[in-house]
Amino acid sequence: MNDVAIIGAGQSTFVRFYPGSVRELAFEGFSDALGHAGITAAEIDASVVCSAPEYDLQRSPAGVFAEYLGLNPGPTFYVETLCSSGSTGLKLAYSLVKSGLHDLVAVVGFQKMSEISSAETQERMGRGADIQWESPFGTMMPAYYAMYARAHMDAYGTGPEDLAAIRVKASTYGQLNDRAVYRKAVAADMFTDPENMMSASVASPLRVGDCCANADGSSCIIVASAEKAKALCDKPVWIRGIGSASAPVNLAGRDLFTGLDVARRAGAQAYQMAGIGPKDIDVAEVHDCFTIAEMMAYEDLGFAGPGEGRDLIGGRETYLEGSIPVNVDGGLLSKGHPIGATGGSQIRTIVLQLRGEAGDIQVPGASVGLVHNIGGVGLYGNVTILVNQ
Repeated sequence: MNDVAIIGAGQSTFVRFYPGSVRELAFEGFSDALGHAGITAAEIDASVVCSAPEYDLQRSPAGVFAEYLGLNPGPTFYVETLCSSGSTGLKLAYSLVKSGLHDLVAVVGFQKMSEISSAETQERMGRGADIQWESPFGTMMPAYYAMYARAHMDAYGTGPEDLAAIRVKASTYGQLNDRAVYRKAVAADMFTDPENMMSASVASPLRVGDCCANADGSSCIIVASAEKAKALCDKPVWIRGIGSASAPVNLAGRDLFTGLDVARRAGAQAYQMAGIGPKDIDVAEVHDCFTIAEMMAYEDLGFAGPGEGRDLIGGRETYLEGSIPVNVDGGLLSKGHPIGATGGSQIRTIVLQLRGEAGDIQVPGASVGLVHNIGGVGLYGNVTILVNQ
């Protein structure tokens, strides 16, 4: 069967309020990817559209986008796994190309979070949990991740200052990312200053500075067969490992609260498929919707042992110059989180790294990259390993 490569990756600038329609928003990421790949829309023979539909006013966006982006009459597919929709879309595209059904597939992720009010957004996020047994009691995303943070702190002695260090790192690189929502410096002392917004409690122990922001944005990844990739692209990035897992939606059905079981299972699958281990990863993008999420990802993916994630960030090992650079584009904490576009944005960052096109955040000699994308509170998990040869 075919090897599968990524030949183009694009995204819009992530913003708090996008003034145009969702189809115009999708076009920004799509056109950026076409330019990166050096192809036209007419050459694409299938498309996958990714979003979390509860935030969309437009029903069946895949059909609308296929028309607007010039992808008719090729087939289009719609996928949703909450915040991991973009990497789920990549897995579908990979499968379509690997099977030989299609040669060139566009994965378009988008979300215009500003189409509905903040109150409506929070209510819909709550409905990402079980609407019978959990969300009626007021659980929201920050509260769920706060439970994990508290469990991690109780088990390993992790402190609020360790979480703050992750946000400080994110801002270091977010300032360099011209497509990020939040491009301001963040210092550790902001988290201990009661007058600073960063220190305000959201769901203890998580503070404002520990949480990413909603955003409007789009992304696009162009996936190709080996034959097409070699014909069209001088620097293809190859998909070597893909792992996916799910977990019980109700936290009462879970045994692990110091990490995410879906990340561990998906990571193990991806490592096995690629024939490598954590020490072989040169650069990683992990799903840092909250600072504790990045901390757990260090440990779930094997970059650090259980409870040792704080030593990794404390020793600056996840900085650009460290042993395992993580989220050197600023992560969700700086870029913002347009749900359906997030996975594609993460993949784009690793593609640029492996092509040597990452500019100020380039990891020297990067040849193996990892993307960790989580849907909901560890309900879905995808881990993808990419290589440049």
